[in-house]
Amino acid sequence: MFVARSRSTLSSVSRNTSKCYTTQGHRPRPPYSLDKTSLHNAYKDGSLTVVSVIEQILENAHHSRSDAAWIMRLPDEQILDVAHDLDDQLRADPKGTLQKYPLFGLPFGVKDNIDVAGFPTTAACPKFAYTPWDSNPPIDAIMKAGGVLLGKNNMDQFASGLVGVRSPYGIPENPFNKDYVPGGSSSGAGVAVSTGQVSFCIGTDTAGSGRVPAAFTNVVGLKPTKGLFSTRGVVPACRSLDCTSVFALTADDAWSVKLIMEGFDEEDEYSRRKVDVPLPTGPLTIGVPRQLQFYGWDTQEARALYEEALNIVRTRLGANIVEIDFRPFTETARSLYEGPFIAERLSPLKEFYASNAKDCHPVTASILERGKSFSAADTFTAFRRLEKLKKEAWKIWRTAGLHALIVPTTSVTPTIHSIEQVPISYNTVLGYYTNFVNLLDMCGMAVPNGFLPSGVPNGVTFLAPAWEDELTYQLGRRFQYVRNLPLGATTFNLPPDTKQ
Repeated sequence: MFVARSRSTLSSVSRNTSKCYTTQGHRPRPPYSLDKTSLHNAYKDGSLTVVSVIEQILENAHHSRSDAAWIMRLPDEQILDVAHDLDDQLRADPKGTLQKYPLFGLPFGVKDNIDVAGFPTTAACPKFAYTPWDSNPPIDAIMKAGGVLLGKNNMDQFASGLVGVRSPYGIPENPFNKDYVPGGSSSGAGVAVSTGQVSFCIGTDTAGSGRVPAAFTNVVGLKPTKGLFSTRGVVPACRSLDCTSVFALTADDAWSVKLIMEGFDEEDEYSRRKVDVPLPTGPLTIGVPRQLQFYGWDTQEARALYEEALNIVRTRLGANIVEIDFRPFTETARSLYEGPFIAERLSPLKEFYASNAKDCHPVTASILERGKSFSAADTFTAFRRLEKLKKEAWKIWRTAGLHALIVPTTSVTPTIHSIEQVPISYNTVLGYYTNFVNLLDMCGMAVPNGFLPSGVPNGVTFLAPAWEDELTYQLGRRFQYVRNLPLGATTFNLPPDTKQ
C-alpha cells in the first residue's frame, strides 16, 4: 500500500448523509476514458499524470450537488498524496514502475460492506458502523498494485437486495434514466464506474449483486468462483455463498483486477486454493434456458436483445447453441430468498438486530425478521433438496455437453416506483438468472448487450462451473468487442483490441 505523506484524521472524511432520493443532475465527466489501456497509454506518453487525473475527478465530485453513489469519500489530501507518490516513481523509472504496479494510477471504489483499515464500514446502516484495523486482503493487494482508493460506495443495506434503493444514504441515480433502479446490492459501485468517476469498483455478489448493477449501468461485472477472493473483512450476507466482485468498464480491466485479488487466505474459512482449468479447444457448446422468462412492459424488446446476443454467439463467436431444461436452476434460485438461507443472513447480525431493529431499513428488517421463522430441521431439509437439484442441474449440463451458459443478466428492468409497490418479491424476479449461481458453485461475467426503449441498458451473463473463470472472461471479452457499445454512461469507446 502507498503511504500518505501526511496523516489525515478521520474527522475530515466526507460523508453523504442524505436521507432522500437525490439526483446527480448534469454530472461533469472526465475528458478522457478511465479504462486501464487508455490511462496507462497516457501515463506512459506523459499526456496525463496520476495527479491530474485525480484532481479532475475530485473537481467533478465537488461540482456535483449530491451523489448517492458514495457513502464516504477519503480526504482529498490523502488521495493526492498517493497520486504524487505514484507520479514520482513513474518519473524515476518509467518502464519498471508500470511493470511493478499492474493497476498503476487507476482510481477505484469499494462497496461499504468491505473493510478498509482506518475507515468506517457501515454496510449502509449508520448504527452498525465500526472502524476496522485491517483491510480485506484483496483491497490491500489492489493498493499495493497501484490502485488509488477514492472511497466507499453505497449499497442496499446489509446487501439484502438486487434493487439498489434500500439505503439511508440515498438512492444512487441510474445514469440512463433516473426513474429506474440502479441495481443492487452493489448500487453505488455500478453507478460510479458507469459515470466515469473511477476505473473500477469492488463489490460483492451473493445472489447477483455483482451482475445486476452491471446490467443496469452498462458496465462489466465479474463474479468469481467462490473462495477465489478472500472474503475476510466482508460483512456477511450469506457467509457460505458470499463473493467479492469486480465492476469495470471493460472485460480486460475486470480480469486485470481479478488477477491481483485472487489468492488463498488461511484465515478465511471459505477460501479455496485455485484449481487451474485449461480452456476448451474446438467449437464451444453454450446452453440457453428453454424456460425463458421476461417480466415488465418491455419484455418483447428484452427478448429481442437476447436473441441478438445469441446470434452473435453463433455467428461471431462460433459456438453451438443448445436449449436446456432450466427448471433445476430456477428452483435452486428460488431457495435463496424463499428458504432457510434467509436464516444465514440473520445469523451474523442476530445480536445487532435484536437490539437495533428500528435502525434498519424497513424492507431489510422484514427480510431479517423472516430469518427467525426457519428451524434447524427446515435448514437440513433445504440442504438435502439443494443436493438433489445440483445433481439434476449438472446431469443436464453433462448430457448437453455444455461448456457454458448464456443467460439474460436480469429478467426485468424495474422502476423505483414499481419496487416501492412490491419491494420484496422483486428479489426473486430479478434473481431468476442470478440467484442459483453461487448455490451451484458457478462463476460468471456479465457484459452489456444494448438498450431498452426506456434508455436503460440490458445485459447478458456468461456462466461456467467453478474454476472456469477464464472461459467466462474470454467469452465476455469477445462479446463486448463485437457489441462495441460505449463504455458505461460515457461517450468513450472500447480501446483497440490488441489480442486479435
